[in-house]
Amino acid sequence: MKENFRLFLMACLMLDCVDCWAQSEVPIPTQAQLDWQNAELVAVFHYDLHVFDGKDYNQAKNRITPIPDYNIFNPTKLDTDQWIKAAKDAGFKMAILTATHETGFALYQSEINPYSLKAVEWRDGKGDIVRDFVKSCRKYGIAPGIYVGIRWNSFFGVHDFKVNGDNEFAANRQAYYNKMCEGMVEELTSRYGELAIIWFDGGAHGPEKGGPDVLSIFEKNQPNGIFYHNTQRADIRWGGSESGTVPYPSWGTFPFPFSHAANQEVVLKNNFQLLKEGDPNGKYYMPAMSDAPLRGYNGGHEWFWEPDDEKHIFPLEQLMDMYYRSVGHNTSLILGLTPNPDGLLPEADVKRLQEWGKEIKRRFDQPLAQTSGKGKKLSLKLKERTRINHIVLEEEISHGERVREFMVEGKTENGWQTIFEGSVIGHKFIHQFEEMEVKAVRLTIPKSTGEAQIKNIALHYN
Repeated sequence: MKENFRLFLMACLMLDCVDCWAQSEVPIPTQAQLDWQNAELVAVFHYDLHVFDGKDYNQAKNRITPIPDYNIFNPTKLDTDQWIKAAKDAGFKMAILTATHETGFALYQSEINPYSLKAVEWRDGKGDIVRDFVKSCRKYGIAPGIYVGIRWNSFFGVHDFKVNGDNEFAANRQAYYNKMCEGMVEELTSRYGELAIIWFDGGAHGPEKGGPDVLSIFEKNQPNGIFYHNTQRADIRWGGSESGTVPYPSWGTFPFPFSHAANQEVVLKNNFQLLKEGDPNGKYYMPAMSDAPLRGYNGGHEWFWEPDDEKHIFPLEQLMDMYYRSVGHNTSLILGLTPNPDGLLPEADVKRLQEWGKEIKRRFDQPLAQTSGKGKKLSLKLKERTRINHIVLEEEISHGERVREFMVEGKTENGWQTIFEGSVIGHKFIHQFEEMEVKAVRLTIPKSTGEAQIKNIALHYN
């Protein structure tokens, strides 16, 4: 008996070791990355001086043309509570604000950047929209993040990270600009409490490329946040388009520690295929983001408010399609929202966000049945034959993406019928199909790295 018990214990230990080994072979997300994927919907609010000039946003021109009069900035009805409540109503759990963008103008009280809210007449030079934004996020239970644009700065004459010229004057200006960027990052990462993400749009060249050392400041002040991104580190990756979608499959793992700030001859080839699809054998956990502006419909692509532009607000069905092909394809969806010159999110945008939030809840908040479990085969039995046309699968990704191949079948009156055969499940996989009447559904996983950990199998009918 003792020998049998000893052998039993050894077998259990061996099984545990096999699973631990498998887990060690699969990249594991940090808590910040788990929070990012669990958020699923992330709002990014773009606000800058050119919102107030009454003209259409022209990115190429704005990157090289200083704003003639920064006192056009005058959002007399500014209400960040209104912004964040609109995002909350749509189901967003995280929000990001452009603290600086391509004009170089800073939306807070900077001690190191003179081109900031200290310089304007609005609120007697004492306004701080970053502070207001973070406070509103915390009021509504939204995780706040900050977007920092340092690659372009039309006020200081910086283009693609660099001051123009190769003489001593240019070198001195570059050193000054780098120091100022480091100072702004110190201010933004130390003044406003814990932040979910610091987003350096367009990247953030470090000292190895003649740029500021922002990563060390982030790691010191925001060790629990998402860093995105430079040539050394990216905790998430761009999904390869601004359509708000990624193809299937889109793995949460990647072969490089950076997104697309380096090795671009590999990362960007084949129409950004690697960014879109990831790499199931990648050594780094780096889920994709899907990003698009709310005003991106019918030829529009407006990250900033523009006059007479409501025709470009995505209709509800297009937003739902975006949701299926972003959140439902293992990514978080970043949606661009555009406060107007009054300092308010336009009512048409608010209304569409409310409609969208209600529709997501209607379709997915009350599953007909659901289960979870581990292993190669999981079944979900129903009390009676039931019509379904959606299935939602979720892995327990705190253990990494383990599933490599899977099949979903439904038991109909004619026997088992295949619903879907796939590869990655990841944080969430949503599949919509022609309705069928089933008595049971089963998930078969013929291939995984270690034991598959399935957090949720949910059935829906819409």
